[in-house]
Amino acid sequence: MERWAYEDVLAFAQSWSVVYFSLMFLAAFAYAYWPKNRDRFHQAALIPLRDEDA
Repeated sequence: MERWAYEDVLAFAQSWSVVYFSLMFLAAFAYAYWPKNRDRFHQAALIPLRDEDA
């Protein structure tokens, strides 16, 4: 069995990490814009504007 060179492992990791992080970004984007989560994120966006004395 041929030993992998550092450059081979590096090229493999770099190419598949782009795919992995693209899929993770799309999953996070879909989660954030899913209609069911709209009210939750809207309420979270209003937290800094709430009056602490209320």
